[in-house]
Amino acid sequence: MKKFVIASVIGLAVSVGAQAFQADQPAAPTAPASAGAASAALIDKAVAGTWRTPAFVARDKYRHPAETLKFFGVRPDMTVIEIYPSGGWYTEILAPYLNPNGHYVAAIEKGSKGVTAMKNKFADKPAQYKLAEIREFDHKAPDLGKPGSADMVLTFRNVHNWAADGTAEAMFKAFFAVLKPGGVLGVEDHRADKGKKVDDVVNSGYLPTDYVIKLATDAGFRLDGQSEVNANPKDNHDHPKGVWTLPPVLELGETDKAKYQAIGESDRMTLRFVKPASAK
Repeated sequence: MKKFVIASVIGLAVSVGAQAFQADQPAAPTAPASAGAASAALIDKAVAGTWRTPAFVARDKYRHPAETLKFFGVRPDMTVIEIYPSGGWYTEILAPYLNPNGHYVAAIEKGSKGVTAMKNKFADKPAQYKLAEIREFDHKAPDLGKPGSADMVLTFRNVHNWAADGTAEAMFKAFFAVLKPGGVLGVEDHRADKGKKVDDVVNSGYLPTDYVIKLATDAGFRLDGQSEVNANPKDNHDHPKGVWTLPPVLELGETDKAKYQAIGESDRMTLRFVKPASAK
């Protein structure tokens, strides 16, 4: 896997980044091999940021942001494109983390309400988001920017939507195009039972892991790692309203609410792919 930073850059990131965050510093867990100690410490500071929305913080126990980002290998001088950040759950961590030396790009559907919402979010806290960028695109003919310009593309809980509307292949090709050779694609999504066919489960929000891997490898990526950090063995993948039966949506309202809250958020795959260094 390509090394994106050298020791001197990481040292600078720690020095500058430490001044950028205004939060208590929790004990840092052991970082996977894909994340250096310095960048891992800065991820912990971003996750502990006092600017984060309290309702988002309450979901950390389900979403494991620090562990997930360390697995993907996010580093503080990268250009990172997040696809469909929605309300900005990961934006609140990634943009401040990248602000000193890297670049955060929120890739949002052209003309959607999400563009206005993200602009308002950035304007509300300029200290955290002053260097962040919004990039609009059309998911039916996706163009995410200059080819070979990004170090990492991340997408959280979005592939099932593209699978449902037939645009998943085009999206993965766009990810491949915008990444530099050696760049990383990180994917998290709801995981279906092994052996399920995509057509049988796509409307439930769950996807077969092998289907997502095939989308990526067909686009030219190499599978570089799988993590169980977002696994949930309490989720049997079979609910009346699909994945939306579970928190945070709780589509059934008060019906069996305690039952679904006890399960927690969905069982999810967490996959890291790499664009081969020889690719153009």
